Amino acid sequence: MMGNAAHWSAGYTTDTAYIPGYYPNQSPLHLHLACLLGSVAAIVPAAGPLCYLEFGCGHGFGALVLAASNPKWMVTGIDFNPAHIAAARALAAETGIANAHFVEADLATLSREPLIHDIPDADVVTMHGLWSWVADSVRAGIVDLLAAKVKPGGVVQLSYNALPAWQGAIGMQRLVREAGLRLATRSDRQAEAGIEVARALVDAKAGHLSENAFARSLLDHVERANAAYLAHEYMTESWRPCFHADVVSALARAKLDWVASAQLLENFSQLMLNDEARRIAGKFDDPIMRELIKDMCLSRSLRQDVFVRGPRRLSHKERDAALNDVMLALLCRPDEFVWEIDAPVGAANFERRFFGPIVESLAAAPQSVRDLLALPGLPRRDNPAEVVGMLVGTQQATRILGTPTAPDATVRRLNATAARHFARADTLNNSMALATSGSGSPLPCPMLDLFVAAELQAGTGPDSTGWANRLGAEYPLEARDRLTKFIDRLLVERAPIWRRLGALPPASEPCCDQPAVPVV
Repeated sequence: MMGNAAHWSAGYTTDTAYIPGYYPNQSPLHLHLACLLGSVAAIVPAAGPLCYLEFGCGHGFGALVLAASNPKWMVTGIDFNPAHIAAARALAAETGIANAHFVEADLATLSREPLIHDIPDADVVTMHGLWSWVADSVRAGIVDLLAAKVKPGGVVQLSYNALPAWQGAIGMQRLVREAGLRLATRSDRQAEAGIEVARALVDAKAGHLSENAFARSLLDHVERANAAYLAHEYMTESWRPCFHADVVSALARAKLDWVASAQLLENFSQLMLNDEARRIAGKFDDPIMRELIKDMCLSRSLRQDVFVRGPRRLSHKERDAALNDVMLALLCRPDEFVWEIDAPVGAANFERRFFGPIVESLAAAPQSVRDLLALPGLPRRDNPAEVVGMLVGTQQATRILGTPTAPDATVRRLNATAARHFARADTLNNSMALATSGSGSPLPCPMLDLFVAAELQAGTGPDSTGWANRLGAEYPLEARDRLTKFIDRLLVERAPIWRRLGALPPASEPCCDQPAVPVV
């Protein structure tokens, strides 16, 4: 989302706005867990002041949902595209969120401009979908900014397309971009046209596509992807996947050390590597070398790395003490809890004797890990990392800071306004979130959930058929019927969780006096 060249877009996609979204791995609460799992002390998120910067903030929804859920935090979003910043500022103004600010700037040069003095020093900096999609000059500018603005002990999250997993699809990306540039003018249509060429070559048995499992999986994925996402993923001039070691080397100039993966399960080698691979990795003390071995064994196309500026290493006892203080909230009903997950080493099972009482207890109310491990009848009580890593890593629980309360006016306005602006038939699966009050943690959810919660908040009563007809006006009747049934399930399964975790008032209270706003 950044650039610097004679043409202001500098080869980055600017004619098609990026899709709004929320990515839980960018939350300071989540990143603190990743640091602890890496046995590192970092700045601890609290209900009090915290300074959060997001580079490449797009529409600003992720920054705004964090700001609304944490009114004492100072949140700043920076983006190169003025259309993104205009949209983010308008959404902040419409929802009355005063603790979020948005800055139009070029990351390549910002550290040398007077504007840098207006950017606050940060406890946490995040970047999603940026590093692999910008020019070398922008990457260098990002490192300069991190050196200037990350506080000692501060945390940086950075995601990027990773090698060697992407090696087999580099040709596919180049084909999509080159073909698209010659077949269409607007970037979203270019991406779609280029992908059609790639699919045709798969059918024609082109070896670098038809015989490459990763490239074929990407083409399968784009069948369900939003056109704007495809434009930003495939049509940028400077797109380049990276080896982890090279990213680590680049960020070292800002005195940042890699400490963990924001994908929490990836921090458990027994889930990622078989016994022989772990034995080989165990020959090396260098964590960067161990990560290279892990990357050689896994097909992880997107890395989610966590860095700290001045990490303080924790003993096992210190790490466990900090993890015991973590408060967790369950994001599903006990009867829909997934007890078996697919891991790179094969199926991994939650031990029911251990996790069963924990899940049942969390279903009643959020609790600290310490209290969960004190439940009667557990077969062991000495591994808080297992509780946090497995529950949060599988996205069946989230970390919270305090007791959820009924949503305040700002939270209600953001949820309603975001649904009104963004919910459409072609965005219902987009990754969004519900702002909450009291807990400090937005609730990750698809766009459809956000829409349904906003309608419930409006106080007009459930109307799954009417909502499905509005959202799916262009769908055939059969598809609208399926959407109606899915909304009925949300009302039964998800709405009680939204109420319990501070996104909706309790059922006994009126939601709010805002009228229902139709989604076009």
